[in-house]
Amino acid sequence: MSIFGYKIRDKEGIHFITFAVMEWADVFTRIDYCTILIDSIRYCQKEKGLVLYAWCLMSNHIHMVVSAKNNDTSDILRDFKKFTSKRIFKAILEHRGESRKKWMLDIFRQAGEKNSRNTSFQFWQQDNHPIQLLTPSFSRQKIAYIHKNPVKAGIVDKAEDYRYSSARDYAEGRQCGLIEVEFLLS
Repeated sequence: MSIFGYKIRDKEGIHFITFAVMEWADVFTRIDYCTILIDSIRYCQKEKGLVLYAWCLMSNHIHMVVSAKNNDTSDILRDFKKFTSKRIFKAILEHRGESRKKWMLDIFRQAGEKNSRNTSFQFWQQDNHPIQLLTPSFSRQKIAYIHKNPVKAGIVDKAEDYRYSSARDYAEGRQCGLIEVEFLLS
């Protein structure tokens, strides 16, 4: 069985995953939308058993290293994507100062029309691109990749300066970021 694929096969395994917004639309440039996502991750940690080891939210995608306590990681991620897509779509609709509203809503509605699983819109791309992390070196590589995203994008010079990431937690060796993480590597 390959560790690379489109489905999480080992429900108890630790996985690197990526969610991307349809058409890579830059939605997470507004604090309101970021807050919805962060609050939803916290809820999944508290109520659904999501274990978050590392994360980074960029303008149009999120990377995470996750597993689940006593649950199916796939089920948690499915519910997370469904909930956040509805909440963010509604927030875009209701946001009075959103200059990109029509453009974003058109993207999400057109994507929804093309997908028989959706009734009216689609916010997230279908795939999570899960990769199971089986070795410490591979885990270090993926966490470094996640944390270096904002540096490569030219947003910050040092990964730990980026607000929407667990890089600060790992750099300082303690909980100090926006979302509690369990340290995967020491």
